[in-house]
Amino acid sequence: MNKQIQTIRDTRSSLLEQLNDFSIKQFNQIPKGFVNNISWNMGHLVVVQQGICYQKAGLPLLIHDDFWQQFKPGSRPERIIGEVEIANIKQLLITTLDQLESDYNNKVFGNYTGWSSRLGTAIVSIDDGLEFLSFHEKLHSGTITALKKLVI
Repeated sequence: MNKQIQTIRDTRSSLLEQLNDFSIKQFNQIPKGFVNNISWNMGHLVVVQQGICYQKAGLPLLIHDDFWQQFKPGSRPERIIGEVEIANIKQLLITTLDQLESDYNNKVFGNYTGWSSRLGTAIVSIDDGLEFLSFHEKLHSGTITALKKLVI
């Protein structure tokens, strides 16, 4: 098992457990000083995983384009995300990671295209991508934790 994938899995599982009893209002609330909410951050985690792992390897994404557009880097919440959509995001946080782990073990990321993050980090392989993804997950998990405290 890849250590970075397990770290991401642990982080996501912890977040989902912490947010289990949150209301639709809490998922969608944007506190003063913030530009997004919990539901956007959760969807963004799915989208970035897809971009870093699948898009950069020239593979099809496991999500629909409308989901990508709604949560891609640079986007912002534009509407209230309903109960069904939040359940879908929660499910995607796990199912896309399960598929990533399977695909990683089956070595499907052989055509990975190198790139540099906004921070200037050179990412030249799926392993570099997973390391950066783990960092990104922790960053947004911290944001979700901050948001969580403000919407209770």
